[in-house]
Amino acid sequence: MRELTNDNLAEVVAENETVVVQYMAGWCGNCRVMKPKFKKLAAENEDATFLLVDAEKYPESRKLAKVDNLPTFAAFKNGELVNQVQTNKFELLKDLVNEVTSN
Repeated sequence: MRELTNDNLAEVVAENETVVVQYMAGWCGNCRVMKPKFKKLAAENEDATFLLVDAEKYPESRKLAKVDNLPTFAAFKNGELVNQVQTNKFELLKDLVNEVTSN
């Protein structure tokens, strides 16, 4: 798992087959609660790229998913947005990850 350091999520999505994103912000309490759970899923799914994206710092990256609440998790496969969920529930996040990582 890594944190996006430029507003270039579109490039990362284009260069990787499977990308799972946690859109977050520093002030967001639920984002902090979900971060270790997101990290755990990243460790369990090494074939996918897991990214933290600061939704306030990177507006172009935010536009790739319909982000209007935080935390939002988005899953991309072969350059396309497959699904996204706004949640603080681990099971919903896990379902999203399974949707793009199971073949």
